[in-house]
Amino acid sequence: MRVVIHGIRNCGTMKKAFDWLDAAGVAHEFHDYKVAGLDRTLLAGWVAKIGWEALINRSGMTFRKLDEASKRGLTEAKAMALMLAHPGMVRRPVLAAGDELLVGFDPARYAAAFAKRRG
Repeated sequence: MRVVIHGIRNCGTMKKAFDWLDAAGVAHEFHDYKVAGLDRTLLAGWVAKIGWEALINRSGMTFRKLDEASKRGLTEAKAMALMLAHPGMVRRPVLAAGDELLVGFDPARYAAAFAKRRG
């Protein structure tokens, strides 16, 4: 099973997720979407699977620095455009493990997801 962790390298939550994956012996690839960019097709797939509301990080600095007009009246299309223009606005990490997609880091959710695959 291919495991890809998407996010930004210099993020405390990402570090926790990397440490967990390493300690659990889970081989993974890393996609730094701040460096490599965020593909529209990939983002659209995530949005279709879990919704844009779960992906947009409203509490992060990138979102908070936006002007009020950009924050107001968010729709799926507007949120996707913002996330593509400002990848730092995507909640971190986004972990794709096979057909499962986990957003944010929660050790219990990671453990459950990988226990299913081993069992």
